[in-house]
Amino acid sequence: MNNTLYYGDNLEVLRKYIRDETVDLCYIDPPFNSKRTYNQIYNNIGSEDRAQAQAFTDTWVWNEQASEGFAEILANDQRRFTTQVVDLLKGLQPVLKKGSLLAYLVSITLRVTEIHRVLKPTGSFYLHCDPTASHYLKLVLDTIFVPNGGDFQNELIWSYKSGGASKKWFARKHDVIFFYTKTNNWHFYPQKERSYMMHKYGFKKSDFQIDSESGLQYSMVYSRDVLEIPSVGSDTAERMGYPTQKPEALLQRLIAASTVEGDLVFDAYCGCGTTIIVAERLKRKWIGIDITYQSISLILRRLEGELGKETLANITLNGMPQDMNSARALALKQDDRVRKEFEKWAILTYTNNRAIINDKKGGDKGIDGTAFFLTGKGENAKVVFQVKSGTVGRGDVSKLNNDRTREGAELAVFLTLQPPTQGMKSEASAAGFYEHNLMDRNYPRIQIVTIAEIVEQHKRLDIPMSLEVLKKAQALTLKDLQSELLEFQ
Repeated sequence: MNNTLYYGDNLEVLRKYIRDETVDLCYIDPPFNSKRTYNQIYNNIGSEDRAQAQAFTDTWVWNEQASEGFAEILANDQRRFTTQVVDLLKGLQPVLKKGSLLAYLVSITLRVTEIHRVLKPTGSFYLHCDPTASHYLKLVLDTIFVPNGGDFQNELIWSYKSGGASKKWFARKHDVIFFYTKTNNWHFYPQKERSYMMHKYGFKKSDFQIDSESGLQYSMVYSRDVLEIPSVGSDTAERMGYPTQKPEALLQRLIAASTVEGDLVFDAYCGCGTTIIVAERLKRKWIGIDITYQSISLILRRLEGELGKETLANITLNGMPQDMNSARALALKQDDRVRKEFEKWAILTYTNNRAIINDKKGGDKGIDGTAFFLTGKGENAKVVFQVKSGTVGRGDVSKLNNDRTREGAELAVFLTLQPPTQGMKSEASAAGFYEHNLMDRNYPRIQIVTIAEIVEQHKRLDIPMSLEVLKKAQALTLKDLQSELLEFQ
């Protein structure tokens, strides 16, 4: 089977696509109910070197979705839930009331119940959380796994040192990872780690080796339930700018401990794709799900950048619009969790995942996305994007051209679900052309691209992006660089 990346609600995907008892390991790092909004940081080349876009909001509310999920659990018409799960949620309602925390627990209960279903009898499950709600989450996991013959195995502590410290409490420097197994017949492969604490373990001097970097003695001992692994700092190569990104070393420890080559690893909240990257490197099969196209785009770009374009050939993409009917369905979807998803999908698909989504607080000022394209050695210019799914007219194009000028952009792209009118085409034509000397080519200042062209003709932005060329051309002369750019034509 191909590795599969699903775009959509993980509960819907689990119930529709993931078969019973097929997964060897599931790791999830869901939102923690921290009541915070997390932004993705883009390290760009251009005047806006630290643009931000909202990645996800970790604030839960008791809404229609929560109410429906709670009713489903209590009714248990399809016998999906253990009686212990039903009793737990029923008992928590008078205590927690119908608010943020209960909504969060309902969401996790629905999804972990399905994850339990898809685990093999020998399968393992890891849930990554923090002390915000870990005590409630353990109760939920106990009522799902234990009555079905599984069990709690470990509370792992991931200890790190990043961030500041408070003068009002002890510095909060750890996350919690719960390790459960579906049955009492699970697979586990003990891992070893370096230890520099010779006096604590009673080893003989001959048991130790010398660390070539530090010069310190160390021994290899079996991993403990405290994982001292640095977080993803701003100076680390693997940093993607994604909030709550976890280090690859942490996922490598878990995946190596519970799977072997060829096993299937599953992440239902795959975010920036760390689980997927590590599974791919360790030669495991994998399935990933995320509800935002921003994350799907980031994962695809990360796989291509770190493991090569050939990796993408072995991936099945599911849930992305493939025709006009599915594109319209995404544009008309009424769901607060996927606000602006049509815009994100259109821009990121058209730019081959190279654009920056604009989701700034206070409005986007008519600009839904931005990208930078190369104009010379170390020089670049800006292109801005706007997406429309409703009725469009000449005035929309005129306004976009004004927005382009205000933003200091050389080019603007108008992405539209509806066919452009003749007036729109005339207005775009009146904006003139941008002369790209390095490419020896003129580009229309305003380009109108239809969604039909994107999904049916696979039309994509055909200008070399700054980030794309920079990595391979930093040491080249201008003449060599111009030669490199021909690849993009």
